[in-house]
Amino acid sequence: MEKAIVGFSDVGKDDISLVGGKGANLGEMTTAGIPVPPGFIVTTESYFHFLATSKLEEEIKRALSTLDPNDSNRLQDVASEIKRWISEAPMPPEISQKIANAYERLEGLVAVRSSATAEDLPEASFAGQQRTFLNIQGSEAVIHAVQECWASLFEPRAIFYRAQQGVDHLKVGIAVPVQRMVQSKSSGIIFTVDPVSNDEVIMIESVFGLGEAIVSGEITPDMYLVDKDEFTIRKKEIATQSWQLVRNTRKKNHAEDTNTRVAVGKTLQSKQKITNAEIVALSRIAMRIEKHYKSPQDIEWAKEDGKLYIVQTRPITTLKGSKEEAKTEEVVHAPLLLTGSPASPGIGAGPVKIIRDVSDLGDLKDWEVLVAEMTTPDFVPAMKRASAIVTDRGGRTCHAAIVSRELGVPSVVGTEHATRTLKDGQGITVDGSNGKVYEGLVTTRKKKKTAVNEVRGARLQTRTKVYVNLAEPELAETIAARNVDGVGLLRAEFMIAEIGKHPNYLISQGRGEEFVNQLAKGITTFAKAFNPRPVIYRSTDFKTNEYRNLEGGEEYEEVEDNPMIGYRGCSRYVRDVEAFKLEIEAIKRVRKNYKNLNIMLPFVRTVGELVRTKNLLAEQGLVQSKDLKIWMMAEIPSNVFLIDQFIDAGIDGISIGSNDLTQLVLGIDRDSSKLADDFDERDEAVLVAFKKLIQTAAKKKVTSSICGQAPSFYPELTEKLVRWGITSVSVNPDAIERTREIIADVEQKI
Repeated sequence: MEKAIVGFSDVGKDDISLVGGKGANLGEMTTAGIPVPPGFIVTTESYFHFLATSKLEEEIKRALSTLDPNDSNRLQDVASEIKRWISEAPMPPEISQKIANAYERLEGLVAVRSSATAEDLPEASFAGQQRTFLNIQGSEAVIHAVQECWASLFEPRAIFYRAQQGVDHLKVGIAVPVQRMVQSKSSGIIFTVDPVSNDEVIMIESVFGLGEAIVSGEITPDMYLVDKDEFTIRKKEIATQSWQLVRNTRKKNHAEDTNTRVAVGKTLQSKQKITNAEIVALSRIAMRIEKHYKSPQDIEWAKEDGKLYIVQTRPITTLKGSKEEAKTEEVVHAPLLLTGSPASPGIGAGPVKIIRDVSDLGDLKDWEVLVAEMTTPDFVPAMKRASAIVTDRGGRTCHAAIVSRELGVPSVVGTEHATRTLKDGQGITVDGSNGKVYEGLVTTRKKKKTAVNEVRGARLQTRTKVYVNLAEPELAETIAARNVDGVGLLRAEFMIAEIGKHPNYLISQGRGEEFVNQLAKGITTFAKAFNPRPVIYRSTDFKTNEYRNLEGGEEYEEVEDNPMIGYRGCSRYVRDVEAFKLEIEAIKRVRKNYKNLNIMLPFVRTVGELVRTKNLLAEQGLVQSKDLKIWMMAEIPSNVFLIDQFIDAGIDGISIGSNDLTQLVLGIDRDSSKLADDFDERDEAVLVAFKKLIQTAAKKKVTSSICGQAPSFYPELTEKLVRWGITSVSVNPDAIERTREIIADVEQKI
């Protein structure tokens, strides 16, 4: 139980398996100097220890084994039973004492939040699946709240969502961040890209009081749009707010709500919730966070005593298409019934079904339009069936908006009186791109496009391939349905983190087959979903500090001062052959059925290392051929200097690891907040390296690619890459369409 409790400053974005998505981001921001309230995290190690000592794992597995998650009544019963088991099981004293000690150092009121290992990830938000407790005071109350957070991992909505995403319930860990409570005078959400239109603007939502009222959709917030370059305020929509959520100072026991509603004074109800100066200050902080993570962010903020705090950030997981695609249709020849906030783009039509209570959700038929005052996480099973969603309350960052975008269901929120205006069975059309609801099941037409869009057509194709970077098996089918040419970087690390045990630890127990089976199962999901498009599997590139987090890892991994340039990549394969054989066997099993699976070797320091690694692969039955390509990551200066020799050693292509190569060319730690402004893939020295790699690959008639989002952020860099002859670009899912458009523009110019 060495890591039962950790401080925010002890962890970062790579520690999801230990502290979950939320905890990892709190640690990452703390280290980066973002104004985060202090706190600590009860880790997944504590949760799994609790499950083991309470002997609940087998009971939970048995209860879930025959459950049909679409049977709402049975789902509720099973979830209630499992939550009761967890809530009533005694907390191990070795954990409760550590929580109490950590809380005493923090003191006062705290927020206790769930942080599951399958939430706040780059490709899936798992929005609102577990519980949060605010304004908790006293060590006994904090320990109780931690245990309730653990229990909430088995809320009906969470069980349903994991089942839909193909996630093993007992392999999902849950950590619990405990953070000093901010008594918010105002609070809200920031998106660093408009989540509906995909416009490159900062969107801030704000309410008086605690921000939970925004996420729940109970209050329609102010909305401010801010220019990302000049930080000028482009637009304001001021909402009337009659009440706010604040601390319940009369709370007597655990059963009472920690928060309560109080009226907002009449003179304040229609006022702007924060000043213009605070809007600009928040925008600047948001851009620091986006730049640090190198991807658009969904950020929670709060203001107390004139100070601004960031209490959470996560990647925006719902950018489904380009801003042009979000606005390609419009409704014609129909009476307008309602207007609201555009929440999820697209057009959906069907008969109205008004849901006034969660118990009515089972009545919603496929392709009906779900109409409600607001939605909660319990609505998710029904939302998935709906042809469109309309709510009375909420803004673009409320639960209904976030989940409908993730599901791809058109949605309009904040209409104020949809449940009173519309009638059950009434046919309507919902325009989620423009925030409008029309009478009848009406026709649509494509909007007039620009000349460039006319060339592109419905599914734009480019000579330069656009691949995707992926890691989570549950997202494979969804992403495979997008306009993408294959997987350019399939990362093994997430799948191995889900296995949770060091390969050598399993070998020592005679359980190597367990590792092979689970890894093969994960890889198969990708190969099957994308077949016959290529899937480039990057063999494991865990560093020693990451391997140590796995069960049994401390026995096999030394503590390194600088693991980023330590024992990793091919250096590990040629020294720890038995562990590498497990990975090879998993690849072989997948390739029996899916020949679209290929291999990419990371962090290859020398030509000799490459040759030895290829020989190992061949000895174990993975022989390079027409239907088995072997790629190499080009991410070390030695790869640039000796690229001719690396290619001549026999590789089918290279993929530029722009993050590692940039940091090693410039000598800048890519995680350094102080040097973040100097870390730039467009630096002349880095560009020289890119150009040599791409042009040499072209001359040697092998393929070249680049991993990372730099091409989608910097059009001028993309133009250079294409002109130099790069054959593909591999990006994260949120950048697929945007990158395709940038490449199409460049290819048109050429």
